[in-house]
Amino acid sequence: MELKNKKIDSKLFKTIQDEVLFQWSTGNEVDFEEAVKYHEAIPEHKIFSRKLSEASKLGNTLIQPRAGVALVDKHIELLNYLVDEGEADLLPTTIDSYTRHNRYNEAEKGINESRKAGRSLLNGFPAVNHGISLCRKVNESVNVPVEVRHGTPDARLLAEITIAGGFTSYEGGGISYNIPYSKNIPLDKTIYDWQYVDRLIGLYEEAGISINREPFGPLTGTLVPPCISHSVAIIESLLAAEQGVKNITVGYGQCGNLIQDVAAISTLKTLTEEYLQKLGYEDVIVTTVLHQWMGGFPEDESKAFGVISWGAATAALAGATKVIVKTPHEAMGVPTKEANASGIKATKQVVTMLRDQKMELTKELEEEKNIIKAETRCIIDKTIELGEGDIAVGTLRAFAAGVIDIPFAPSRQNAGKVFPARDNMGAVRFLECANIPFTKEIKDYHYSKMLERAKYEKRDMSFQMVIDDIYAIGKGRLVGRPR
Repeated sequence: MELKNKKIDSKLFKTIQDEVLFQWSTGNEVDFEEAVKYHEAIPEHKIFSRKLSEASKLGNTLIQPRAGVALVDKHIELLNYLVDEGEADLLPTTIDSYTRHNRYNEAEKGINESRKAGRSLLNGFPAVNHGISLCRKVNESVNVPVEVRHGTPDARLLAEITIAGGFTSYEGGGISYNIPYSKNIPLDKTIYDWQYVDRLIGLYEEAGISINREPFGPLTGTLVPPCISHSVAIIESLLAAEQGVKNITVGYGQCGNLIQDVAAISTLKTLTEEYLQKLGYEDVIVTTVLHQWMGGFPEDESKAFGVISWGAATAALAGATKVIVKTPHEAMGVPTKEANASGIKATKQVVTMLRDQKMELTKELEEEKNIIKAETRCIIDKTIELGEGDIAVGTLRAFAAGVIDIPFAPSRQNAGKVFPARDNMGAVRFLECANIPFTKEIKDYHYSKMLERAKYEKRDMSFQMVIDDIYAIGKGRLVGRPR
């Protein structure tokens, strides 16, 4: 395996595909030409890429929850409930943990035990085990587009089954579904495996079927500065575009400071389009998604609704194409369908109220946009330089050098030397930049922001700020002030 950012040729793809489809019995069901014909018959209002493009043109923000259970009929019941009672615009099918780790025998046992118990004993939908026909049953039983959401380092068989099964959007990437999730999986392996996923989607695109691709934006979901999540989203978009993907939704996890979050969503789209065009991918449609707060949640339901509503307002004011919704049971584990629907309805109410409002370009917003752009360009340009023009090679070298460094990621291939913390207004800054290739001006900017907070709180700049900030929202605050 030699990793290059180069479109996989048809002979190599077929060789890999034969191995992939052999991993589980349902791989025998895959027939690409038949799957294309199936997708051609899907009504337009149930196609993810079309609905996102329409929302983007109109300036609307669509609402999407997370959800997935083990049994097909129960899963369909759950999804329809989230549309009928929760008023969801888009739907997920969240995949179970066994499938995410390609442990299909254990997923099969989970299905059987769930049938005996009459309830889901898996934390998601085991799509590979259910196979193409049952995936199609899911998609045919609901009246809105459905996306596959998971967390899988090697997502090749899952992609084959679910896309042939009628799903029209596929989340993840070789970086975003490795570094924040896994400890020992080689990055070159996951990028290579995800090139296969993107080439598969590229083949559908060449056959006239547009499948939406969504890199996972929030990463670890813990104090991730916009420039870091932007950099990963841009790289995964470039890798996908090389394989023929034409419809990409780049994501960002809400940090909590409204100005920074609005600036982040705006610059994410601008920078992604900038680098796609700069590297020759001029016909890719880019939309955006804001993930509501991904960190610790208050246990109190009323307080949790406050966090959810703030995320809804942020998505609307930022003009995100869609928003991924949290539930008021976030601090307690897997939510009930009623709690899930409540989170969607609260979000829908706020988004609808703010539909005609957008943030005006103030001096503070413009400054935030400029700093995010400058930081992100430092990282991406250095990554391209390290790869001598090849973004895949450059990514491996960038992680090895700490040029890209995701806060609090478990992967051994992540440097883990960067420490983010909030400034005095709650925006996420760098307490320690480590080896991220910022200019002196950018480093001085972050130092001044953190010094301002330290003086206000009458304490030294230290790692204690980071710890305090991680737990702050669960305690009812944004900035982790000392007591």
